[in-house]
Amino acid sequence: MEKLLGTGVALVTPFNSDKSVDFDGLERLVNFQIENGINYLVVMGTTAEAVTLTTEEKELVKQKIINVNKGRLPLVLGIGGNNTANVIAEIKTTDLSDFDAVLSVSPYYNKPSQEGIYQHFKAIAEVSPKPIIIYNVPGRTGSNIAPETVIRLANAFENIVAVKEAAGDIVQAMKLIQNTPKDFMVISGDDMIALPIALAGGAGVISVIGQGLPKDFSKLIQLGLDGNNIEAYQLHYKLMNSIDLIFEEGNPVGIKALLQKIDICGLDVRLPLVEATSQLQQKINTFIENY
Repeated sequence: MEKLLGTGVALVTPFNSDKSVDFDGLERLVNFQIENGINYLVVMGTTAEAVTLTTEEKELVKQKIINVNKGRLPLVLGIGGNNTANVIAEIKTTDLSDFDAVLSVSPYYNKPSQEGIYQHFKAIAEVSPKPIIIYNVPGRTGSNIAPETVIRLANAFENIVAVKEAAGDIVQAMKLIQNTPKDFMVISGDDMIALPIALAGGAGVISVIGQGLPKDFSKLIQLGLDGNNIEAYQLHYKLMNSIDLIFEEGNPVGIKALLQKIDICGLDVRLPLVEATSQLQQKINTFIENY
């Protein structure tokens, strides 16, 4: 899966002030990524507020991204959940012809055992016509996928090609890089440690900040993949405060405030999220003005 090396971004879903989907903003967002060196796009991830979109809206957003992208960048589609049968049904009934891989989050809320997590991804792997990226994000799911479970899945299923590792644990990421098959990709799901993971032998990042600062963030990751640590870290420290800022009040609250500042889309989010406070907006605006 060479095409998923480097920087992918988990796209937000822009909203208008009445909370309807802002398709013009979405078009600007997609073009902004393509024009500034992003390597692939992730559609319907957590950052897209996918859980608050209707089935019809999801379909319209997907089609808009496909139409604007025009095959220029690889696309990854988020299909996951905590009801294995539903995830399987969605994979079977979704037209995946425009997508290069499926990103599937570990089951949340139910807190399955490691064996339960293994069986969940096994069941998905057996029906998916596209390669699968496992998504480990304990801060959202309430359970961590142990490295042993990822290694077991990577060895058992050729179509499980990567893990988006967002436990924020560099040691866990290194264990995965060390012990998974050579062509298996360990992708950072955490912007702050994306560079160390790239330098340690990871495959890059699926990023949130990347869509707001695509040129520099994708350059940063490429420098890391090339082993150019000195120049990479200079860029990392220049960018670093923006990562803290965009997550200060949750995701995608912060990144939407940044995208508003650079005239891509508005800062509206849907409940239960609320838009960035004026204090956070001010901090982000100041960062961008000084950047």
